[in-house]
Amino acid sequence: MEFDVFTLLPEVFPSYLETSIIKRARERNLINVRVHNIRDYTHDKHHMTDDTPYGGGGGMVMKPEPIFEAIETVLGAEPNLPIILLTPQGRVFDQNVAQELSQHPRLAIICGRYEGFDERIREHLVTDEISIGDYVLTGGELPALILIDAIARLLPEVLGDPTGAQDDSHAMGLLEYPHYTRPPEFRGWKTPDILLSGDHAKIDKWRREQALLRTLKKRPDMLEKTELSKADLKFLESQK
Repeated sequence: MEFDVFTLLPEVFPSYLETSIIKRARERNLINVRVHNIRDYTHDKHHMTDDTPYGGGGGMVMKPEPIFEAIETVLGAEPNLPIILLTPQGRVFDQNVAQELSQHPRLAIICGRYEGFDERIREHLVTDEISIGDYVLTGGELPALILIDAIARLLPEVLGDPTGAQDDSHAMGLLEYPHYTRPPEFRGWKTPDILLSGDHAKIDKWRREQALLRTLKKRPDMLEKTELSKADLKFLESQK
């Protein structure tokens, strides 16, 4: 899968892209991340990418010319791929959106700065708007990395465990069950006996029930959106 990121701060990306799972995925050509500096597509001596808003008001607004030129130079005059604008006005990013976007072979991501974008970018260039939550950041670089990470780990072979992404919190519509590892007892706190039993059917049942219980306690709103079996519903009823 390919990602094209358009940003004013390309120096933000290398340190994260050169670590851990993302680094290994890039080395194995499972993903390719190209970072493009929007300033390279300006034509004035100061490489201006923003200007004051018409009508007055505080802050600066990102100009349309360099962003349009960057996209069209890199992707072509009529790009046939999602062009994502990272903005607080977009649809909220979640696991379902990550899964949806992972089906595309290539994505373009535009990172904002300053007060906002010239509206013509929103109306005539981008195909999707995404927010990572109801709060304000100084730019779109961190959200871009969040999208890349969340989407990449859904791709085949990116994770060492082929079922790892399926078991994560939110991936199955529930919060993830508790994990334990060696030693079996630490400071008097013991690993649940069932996890040491070797009975995988009982372990699977325990993990499912723990995921349901954790979701009920911490994020009951998620249960309303998740497809639950009769056994799930019976267990939840027993906990009320």
